[in-house]
Amino acid sequence: MASSSSSSYSEDLTCPICLTIFNDPVILFCGHSFCRECIALSLSSQEQCPQCRADVPTQTGHFLLTTNHILKSLAEKAKETERLKRESGKDEVAGWFCSEHEEKLKLFCLTDQQLVCIICRDGARHEGHKFKPVKEAAASLKTELEMFVQQVACDNVAIEKIANTQNEEITKSKEKSQQLMTQISSQFKEMYQFLKKREDEIKKELIHKMKDEVKKMSENLKAIETTLNGGRELDEKVKLVLDITDSEKFLKSWAEENSVKTARSAFRPQGTSLKVVTSSLSLMPYESHLQFFMWKEMLQVIQPRAEQLKFTTKGPAKVSCDGRSLVACWQCQQRPYAPQQTYSHNTHYAYTPVLSQNYREQPSSAFSSNQFTSGQHYWEIDVGQKNDWELGLEKDFLKYDGSTYTVFDKNGSKGLFDGSPKKIGKIGIYLNCSSKELSFYDADNMTHIHTVTQCCTSNPSAYLKIGNYRDNCPVTACWY
Repeated sequence: MASSSSSSYSEDLTCPICLTIFNDPVILFCGHSFCRECIALSLSSQEQCPQCRADVPTQTGHFLLTTNHILKSLAEKAKETERLKRESGKDEVAGWFCSEHEEKLKLFCLTDQQLVCIICRDGARHEGHKFKPVKEAAASLKTELEMFVQQVACDNVAIEKIANTQNEEITKSKEKSQQLMTQISSQFKEMYQFLKKREDEIKKELIHKMKDEVKKMSENLKAIETTLNGGRELDEKVKLVLDITDSEKFLKSWAEENSVKTARSAFRPQGTSLKVVTSSLSLMPYESHLQFFMWKEMLQVIQPRAEQLKFTTKGPAKVSCDGRSLVACWQCQQRPYAPQQTYSHNTHYAYTPVLSQNYREQPSSAFSSNQFTSGQHYWEIDVGQKNDWELGLEKDFLKYDGSTYTVFDKNGSKGLFDGSPKKIGKIGIYLNCSSKELSFYDADNMTHIHTVTQCCTSNPSAYLKIGNYRDNCPVTACWY
């Protein structure tokens, strides 16, 4: 019974929050007590007593937490008592007695996994249960725990390996990111340098042309100004003669050598003969299509560029001489030519072929001679106005049937876009052999369309399939 009373005594000194003996207990206005640290943390989220939900008053912004000195003294004594019990072993001995029957705990109930006394074994609560002596049950349980510890240890080793591998992958990802960052900076730097060089060259060309034109116009202006100065001098000279009022002096001045008479006879109007040298400064296409021409020039220095595909076909499709373009064709049996119209004044007839009922339309598939066994590859297909095509890889491809876009992979098919999608004229395909990713792009604006993960690379060639014999629009691999 001493053990039972001691347990009840400890419960009265237990903090309702941390469930341990009070540490620096405080009392609230509602009468409930808590550890100072526990109630402070509780009040930081709600300003109420955790037990009765009564409001806790504050003063100048602080909660009124009064130390419960009596409870504090009792708690310290209880802690000291428990410490002495642990040191003397009394607490351990008290734990060996049944709290209900005050009998020594000699058995272990395997069913309920707890210590019991002999009276407990015969009670209704443990009826039909299996029991073992304490030492035997402890030995058996220790053996199981030892095996369990080994299992946990092995599992921890496996988890540690996985954690190390994950850390390695994180490091690889960071290193890869830094590598790509350096690569991106380097490639952009090359483009900047190319553009800066071309900018300086074009500006230099512009300055050279401007200087040549300004020189010609300056020389022409100098000649015009010389002629203008001569005309102004003649104008002044004639005006001075006209100002002479005496007739004799006027005629004498007229007759003198180098007089106005001489100047008049030598005068030739030049106002209509002189021409203005107009500006013809021009940079040709750089003046109106600078960015386009720079893009075309950059294509010659950019590496790598899109793959230059050449197709070989399996079917009746026509392939261009360079292997780039495919056009669908059809096979059928034709009936004999039948007259379509008869002219009254002669025997000339116009004939039209008539398709028989066993007409067969045969879609044609094609594969590139380029092999994509490793690395990363990109190519573009200009589908133009073609309304029936598939492209990508043989088992992972994008299909267009004239109204909808559908992607096919090992998981089946998936429709893309909602409603009536905008027709795409040029498709870009990117293949990463290491990650087995196949991506499709609208190559006119480089907008991402869809990515197939874990694509099949058993046929590492570009795949193309066309149909619809009525649609003679070609499908062409883009070369840059």
